[in-house]
Amino acid sequence: MGRLTGGDPSLLRRINSAVVLHALRATDCATLTEITRVTGLSRPTVEGVVEDLIGAGLVVEAAAEEGAARRQGRPARGFRFRAEAGHLPGLEIGAHRGAALLSDLDGRVLGAQAKEVADTAPADERLERLRSAVAELLRRAGVPRSSLRAVGVGTPGIVEADGTVRLGTALPGWTGLRLGERLSRSFRCPVLVENDANTAAVAEHWKGAATESDDVVFVLAGLSPGAGSLIGGRLHRGFGGAAGGIGALHLLGRGETPETLLSTTDQPLHPLDEQAVAEGFALAREGDQRALAAMDRFIQRLVHDVAALVLALDPELVVIGGWAAGLDGVLEPLRRELARYCLRPPQVTLSLLGEAVVATGALRLALDHVEEQLFAVEGTVTARR
Repeated sequence: MGRLTGGDPSLLRRINSAVVLHALRATDCATLTEITRVTGLSRPTVEGVVEDLIGAGLVVEAAAEEGAARRQGRPARGFRFRAEAGHLPGLEIGAHRGAALLSDLDGRVLGAQAKEVADTAPADERLERLRSAVAELLRRAGVPRSSLRAVGVGTPGIVEADGTVRLGTALPGWTGLRLGERLSRSFRCPVLVENDANTAAVAEHWKGAATESDDVVFVLAGLSPGAGSLIGGRLHRGFGGAAGGIGALHLLGRGETPETLLSTTDQPLHPLDEQAVAEGFALAREGDQRALAAMDRFIQRLVHDVAALVLALDPELVVIGGWAAGLDGVLEPLRRELARYCLRPPQVTLSLLGEAVVATGALRLALDHVEEQLFAVEGTVTARR
């Protein structure tokens, strides 16, 4: 471990603070001696940093575990990271509902809440339902709004870095909506807004089917499929935040529109909504031939769209979520198609997180933001005094 001398004393304090806090967060309780050993910092430095962290509300003294180091028969002082010092909501904005998860600073989920909303609801009504879900969740968990450190949000559409929805055709009034700014007024803390398929990819890498893979494509199969991808464990958004827009690939070949593709009659499906499609898939499970044909067309289109993305990115793993995760027989056609075109086909599996996947990924985005504040220091230097 390198020695840092001279330079900016405030930087040195931040480095030492991050090192000690990281060590405490990795264990339930630690004594000063244990912190000193793990961090390589001197004991006086550790003592000073711990006192500062206690003053900041991030660390608290706790009873040392049985068998911990003792001096002259007296139990050693133990300390722990206060995960309850802040809280993080992860929000999903969907066509038919707004959903929220709440966690502490360790990412432990403390509760969940969802509010139904009509798919025709304007933006103001949709956001008000989402705020209501968060307020109810905080009330049930006994968490004050002032405890919120950051909010993560997953939404349909192409999202700018500042949280503005540049293009959002799935929800009324969504294109051009300054979503991050609108929600920041309500929560008065940083709000991180991301495309829903991207947040789902982050979620599966954190707690789902992709925990062991760093090169991942997550396919969120809905009326217009979208995809999120991780390359080397990092979210790939693309130059303008539009990476993964596989729902528009059929336009390149002037293929069937979704209205025709999913129709169980001789006429295009109007309105094209999730309820109508769900009814068609229910008929397919009952053996209706027209519905079976529509489901087969849906699967084949999805297979071709995913194959195009896989050929471009060469991922280790493809995770299927959204509607397709509930369809019988979606994995085998995809595996066969990828085997035809790929030198080394990726693994293909279903999402493990179900309908919670977008909110879970949004929660991870908020947690990443807070961890950068708590642990990241310029130059990522580890110091010793």
